[in-house]
Amino acid sequence: MAADGADRILVAGGGIGGLAAALALARAGRRVAVLEQAAEIGEIGAGIQLGPNAFNAFDALGVGPLARSRAVYVERMAMMDAVDGSTVASLPVGDAFRARFGNPYAVIHRADAHGSLLDGVRARGDIELLTSTRIERVEQTGAQVVAIDQHGVRHAGAAVIACDGVRSAVRAQYVGDPVRVSGHVVYRAVVEAADFPADLRWNAPVVWSGPDCHLVHYPLRGGEQYNVVVTFHSREREEWGVREGHPEEVRSYFDGILPQPRQLIDLPKSWKRWATADREPIGRWTYGRATLLGDAAHPMLQYIAQGACMALEDAVTLGEAVRAHGDDLEVAFARYERSRIARTARVVLSAREMGRLYHARGVERLVRNELWRDRPPERFYDALEWLYGWRAETCLAD
Repeated sequence: MAADGADRILVAGGGIGGLAAALALARAGRRVAVLEQAAEIGEIGAGIQLGPNAFNAFDALGVGPLARSRAVYVERMAMMDAVDGSTVASLPVGDAFRARFGNPYAVIHRADAHGSLLDGVRARGDIELLTSTRIERVEQTGAQVVAIDQHGVRHAGAAVIACDGVRSAVRAQYVGDPVRVSGHVVYRAVVEAADFPADLRWNAPVVWSGPDCHLVHYPLRGGEQYNVVVTFHSREREEWGVREGHPEEVRSYFDGILPQPRQLIDLPKSWKRWATADREPIGRWTYGRATLLGDAAHPMLQYIAQGACMALEDAVTLGEAVRAHGDDLEVAFARYERSRIARTARVVLSAREMGRLYHARGVERLVRNELWRDRPPERFYDALEWLYGWRAETCLAD
């Protein structure tokens, strides 16, 4: 048994969701232990996008200035038709956007977002970080939980928050539902600015939509690097997972795409290949003194760029529920769940639908373009209010 910590809350996972949860709980007055399976707490990956809701959450976690200092503030979001080169939609995210939603839209390297949270955690004295610790199962007895790791070590606490990602062992124990493999494959890479085409150096996250595929690019780290993402519907029967990618495979899926966006395919020196999946939304993710957060609770496809944003929102909401209900953690967890179930399910389902629109072909492509082309910014803002208008001050359901 690990050192006694009956009053602490255990957080399984030290990614973005786990560190955000630790900060939120510590700010609500709880001792926290983060149990991370990797030998070092860090983050890999490429770029992510941060909506105003993410910045609202960063502020509530006390790391807003850190995250802001590492982000790239874009001028607009754009969707281009990769077949004919036309602009499908261009949404400015300048002063009017910030006035509407109270915060900016930005892009950031995943490691920089994670690093901002980690800096916030390390600045406190009430969050313990344990590495090389992968939680495999949870036991509950009365007011105590025990999380058992891969070595059989038993970690005691008052509760456990499962932030252990899309392959969550805690979710497998309590829910046991299958993943939903999308058949969509994502290749991601980061390219140095010196190697990036001049005609694509736009200060915007840009989606080039093609039939059954799309390409994305945007700047990172002050424009020193560019994020490159390509997605296609696989011809193969995919199994969920990540591995090294092959340029020859990518090239085989982008016939009929204009040369300007197609040049993205040849830029990276190495690719990571994700066969993507999500899960069906569930109506319950709290079991006594164990609850799920982030990808463990609501894994989603990438099409509305909200995976990290939802984990941050979850963490803030969890912290506010614990603050509101003190030592009654089961009541706090139930309120947290009630506050998040419908919203996160809407995001999961909206991401699926946006993927269909991104990859429209034939007449459906023409309809999409007609619906969005020349739409005034205010109409886009209205449509996005439900997503970007989230506020920490009103995050708890009654």
